Amino acid sequence: MTNHEFYMDLALKNAKAMKGQTDPNPLVGAVIVNHSRVVGIGAHLKAGEPHAEIHALRMAGEAARGGTIYVTLEPCSHYGRTGPCAVAIVEAGIKKVVIATLDPNPVVAGNGVKILKDAGIEVLIGVLEKESQQMNEVFNKFIVEKLPFVTLKSGVTLDGKIATYASNSKWITSAESRTDVHHLRNENMAILVGVNTVIEDNPELTARIPNGRNPIRVILDSTLKIPLESKVVTDHLAETWIFTSKNYDKDKEQTLKSLGLKVFATTRAEKVDPKEVMQILGEKLVASVLIEGGGTINATFLENQCIDKVILYFAPKLIGGKNAPTFLEGTGMEKMADAVDLVDTSIVKIGRDFKFIGYPSYLKEGSL
Repeated sequence: MTNHEFYMDLALKNAKAMKGQTDPNPLVGAVIVNHSRVVGIGAHLKAGEPHAEIHALRMAGEAARGGTIYVTLEPCSHYGRTGPCAVAIVEAGIKKVVIATLDPNPVVAGNGVKILKDAGIEVLIGVLEKESQQMNEVFNKFIVEKLPFVTLKSGVTLDGKIATYASNSKWITSAESRTDVHHLRNENMAILVGVNTVIEDNPELTARIPNGRNPIRVILDSTLKIPLESKVVTDHLAETWIFTSKNYDKDKEQTLKSLGLKVFATTRAEKVDPKEVMQILGEKLVASVLIEGGGTINATFLENQCIDKVILYFAPKLIGGKNAPTFLEGTGMEKMADAVDLVDTSIVKIGRDFKFIGYPSYLKEGSL
């Protein structure tokens, strides 16, 4: 690892520690080095608050002058709720800026680098670039497409089952995996399930970790058949948004709204349109969604190419049974050539389980 990579890695670790706090803003870390000493370090903590570079500059004070700042994302160049970091770096007397990756935000998109270079500051781009881009995969999609980054998560047996034929599912995965899922919930702005999951399991859909945040609970319910005694209706632990279709119960809608829930009607006649759900969530500045639905919901979102990332917790168990539900149902593919490839895959062990991560590739000819 080079010196540049060492200090950028430190900045990345500092940024990652804020995961789940900065939405819809990106995760950003900054480290200032002068005479081989770290004199300032910072991370973006929350939207609307000072950026990572500002925290690092404040910590360094006069020691920043003549030093090098390592930033995981191109310093901003515009006036929003905070001032432009590129200008602050110039004014602090920094002589060199090392950047992991350019900002995909069209408002920035190279303008921050231009400000730095115009001021005579040396700029190096691309140190640990892939790591930075992956860290901000949510922001990178949302800022360009104005749509949430969608993660499909499921706990399954080695034969792909999410319950027995008798609908018993507690517990497929280990306690360690379930704790990891709560961290996933904390990191996402919304969690999405179908109404059948609510009816069958009556889940809370909350992040039960210290100082965690509870995501918005998004329920797909074409006719508004959700039981009024459901926890997501009565517990008020998090916002609950219900997406329905044209043929919904108008009286039930008023009842749900009176209980504090939000109801959105999509335009598809019989079923909720997943693409429209994503569009509405994007308009509401929901940058990330975690899907924890059953096989039908999961398949619907995959068929509509709405899944950006797949996380599967494989338990070393076998259930069997042709009537036992799987995490991906629907009609399925007719030919292997139509299968959706998962790329950039990785597997880590959690307790007795194996956590698989992959990214669907919809690009090849003949895929969904």
